[in-house]
Amino acid sequence: MLHHVIIQCTCLLVVILFVVMLAQKIKIAYPILLVLVGLPLGFVPFLKGIEIQPDLIFVIFLPPLLYESAWNTSWKDFWKWRRVITSFAFLIVILTSCLIAFVSNSLIAGFTLPLGFLLGGIISPPDAVSASSILKNIKVPKRFIAIVEGESLMNDASSLVIFRFALAAVITGKFAFGQAALSFVLVIVMGIVIGLAVALVFYAIHRWLPTTANIDIILTFVTPYAMYMAAEEFHFSGVLAVVSGGLFLSSQRHVILNYRSRLQGINVWETVAFVLNGFVFILIGLEFPVLIKALGPDGLKPAINYSLIITGVLILARLASTYGATIFTMFISRYITTADPNPGWKTPLLFGWAGMRGVVSLAAALSIPELLPSGAAFPQRNLILFITFVVIMFTLVVQGLTLPILVKLVNVPDHDYIGSPEQQKQLVRKKLSKLALQILEDKYTDHLAGNDMVKAFKLRLSADMELLKDWEQDNSEQRADSFYHDYRMILNDVMNQQRALLQTLNKKENISDDIVKQQLDLLDLEEEKFRQHFEVV
Repeated sequence: MLHHVIIQCTCLLVVILFVVMLAQKIKIAYPILLVLVGLPLGFVPFLKGIEIQPDLIFVIFLPPLLYESAWNTSWKDFWKWRRVITSFAFLIVILTSCLIAFVSNSLIAGFTLPLGFLLGGIISPPDAVSASSILKNIKVPKRFIAIVEGESLMNDASSLVIFRFALAAVITGKFAFGQAALSFVLVIVMGIVIGLAVALVFYAIHRWLPTTANIDIILTFVTPYAMYMAAEEFHFSGVLAVVSGGLFLSSQRHVILNYRSRLQGINVWETVAFVLNGFVFILIGLEFPVLIKALGPDGLKPAINYSLIITGVLILARLASTYGATIFTMFISRYITTADPNPGWKTPLLFGWAGMRGVVSLAAALSIPELLPSGAAFPQRNLILFITFVVIMFTLVVQGLTLPILVKLVNVPDHDYIGSPEQQKQLVRKKLSKLALQILEDKYTDHLAGNDMVKAFKLRLSADMELLKDWEQDNSEQRADSFYHDYRMILNDVMNQQRALLQTLNKKENISDDIVKQQLDLLDLEEEKFRQHFEVV
């Protein structure tokens, strides 16, 4: 059995790789294509029997995915837009859950309010991974990405707390609003406290113990699980524990990690997050045929109707919330300082349309038990699962495919930064080179006179400053593009021949293989440095 599962997972991994390559070729966000490819694969006999275990999603997949997202979130932008992020992460999630609860209660026969709140808690949070992968390939204002990613990180916690209370109400048949409201606040606050406490422990380990790059990377994988399980052990929010702790450690990365740990860690984490995300999204498609079969032919048509209506309500509710938040911001900015007193109509439209659902909704839906403590079947479980999967697929495919088109149509300017990303990058490089030259000339005059290596360092900095002058001219971007193309062509040619020479030298007995590998690594680093310098973020 284990052998068969390993073969299935290996085949799925190969499919994921080819689908992602195809997505890059046709310029579509890979989560969309993975879900669509997963649908027909669910009918392949060899892949039947693959089931998504909710514990696998919550305990194994969710902590590292949340931690990776938190690690890559800008604390500066997060804090700047904290009011918008927190309002959508908590208030809007609660309002959306309430709306879905009452709509589903009035729409579906036998669907109680606790079941409605259960469904609302499941489908209310947008997914950070989906939004990030779609926005990565299109030009949008930095504030838009910061708000979408920050909201998606925080709202998972509030939605899962609502889900937890609603699930308890369905199972026990009791619901005390006052007690639930107090517990809601406690679960959130203590989740943040535990996350920060665990983060401080790992901060001390990284900072004061003699770690290596490999140890640092392993510790970064242990950290999210420690945060999540510590919070969940005391029945607090494991999601907020991971997010808060991840944001804190991310802001201290240059203090607790050396350059080698940071370079190696980025590569390892990108690969792991890519594989985990790939499996989650293709499994969404694989699981859908199982749900269709569970509903039966008689239950499928009404389930589709319910799903489409609730999906429409969800999308409209988010759009209404974004414009409601805009109106409130314009009003409250008369009395307090806000990041943007007049957001306009374009950014809220994009923000409202960027509400793709994903991993957390999937995990929450699948964690609904099949049986009640009495032994009876959990009411409406298959229908809740079906609605959740339709919401995920519809928002991913329809909103995900149309969001880039909408971005081009509304054409929102970036008011937060004066220059283009290229100009900002070159400005920072110029300031760094200028500082380095000033340090050499003020503090190390004697070394400049007698040390050839220091002289070479100064010549390189001076040459860099001359190159950066081209960006200050009126036609700087056109000239730079031309220079960049030629320079890249020449650099690639030189480096490829250098690599060929190293491979030739490696065949000689008097040259150590380790020396050759080291020089090859240095060439790779030089190529990566060039890419980071000249390619647009």
